[in-house]
Amino acid sequence: MSSDLNQDPRWIRFQDGDWICPCCGARHDGGLFDLACDQPEFWQGGKEKSPNSKVLTSDNFLADNVLTEDFCVLDGEHFFVRCVLQLPLIGAPDCFGFGVWATLSKPNFILYVNTFDSGEQGGLGPWFGWFSNRLKGYPDTLNLKCQVKPREGRQRPCIDLESTAHPFAVEQRGGITFDRLLEIYALNGHDVRRALSN
Repeated sequence: MSSDLNQDPRWIRFQDGDWICPCCGARHDGGLFDLACDQPEFWQGGKEKSPNSKVLTSDNFLADNVLTEDFCVLDGEHFFVRCVLQLPLIGAPDCFGFGVWATLSKPNFILYVNTFDSGEQGGLGPWFGWFSNRLKGYPDTLNLKCQVKPREGRQRPCIDLESTAHPFAVEQRGGITFDRLLEIYALNGHDVRRALSN
């Protein structure tokens, strides 16, 4: 961590925890918290999710429209997996994460599903995908090119955006400031700036 961030009283309060978000009323116990998209942008069904077992134990999942915690299939033709895109926080050892979705080709999706329970996916990929969510505070992020990188231990895959001039890709490469993190939280309904300045 840089000394500048260590001397920022907002960062110290943010890390010390036990403060209440003035927007959502949630109690935070300190440190970074991630934001997540519940489904790919293209999902037109309801918000209710099926259990992962609907995909993992079904011989017919490729023909279904299904959304689970980790998988999405549309019309048996479009395949999505839930991933994490990390943005380094400048001056801090941790990264902020967006829980997001990306496409996979049918063969890669089937391989991912078939190895999901083993937790031994770190040797798979990386696989090409299309970023499948629109995020607030950026020019359109839908369909940015990305690499999906499976990880060991049943952790969700990481996403690396293609190295372009898109502001989201630039932030993934170069990191974000604490002020930018607070702005991202605010844009997504968690304006914690007031709580940190008291």
